[in-house]
Amino acid sequence: MEISQETILHIAKLARLEFKGEELQTIRGDLEKIIGFMDNLSSVNTEGVTPLIFMSQEINVLREDEGTTTVSKEDALKNAPKRDSDYFRIPKVLDK
Repeated sequence: MEISQETILHIAKLARLEFKGEELQTIRGDLEKIIGFMDNLSSVNTEGVTPLIFMSQEINVLREDEGTTTVSKEDALKNAPKRDSDYFRIPKVLDK
């Protein structure tokens, strides 16, 4: 499938990317290869193949939650440039 330069520029704008000159041609070639590969996948016969929903047979294997204190309040506030009793003091971010 051939991809136009306008399509690449539109995708780049949506992704907030900027391509110029040789980069534009390189990206165009890469996208054409990717779409060509996807076209190959669509020609594979998947008749009778069950869809893969989970990557393993394990279901809801969870660990037990264990609450631990990794850093004490005093240690966390030790290097704070400004603090107010048990809290970090930061500059005002929002104006009223």
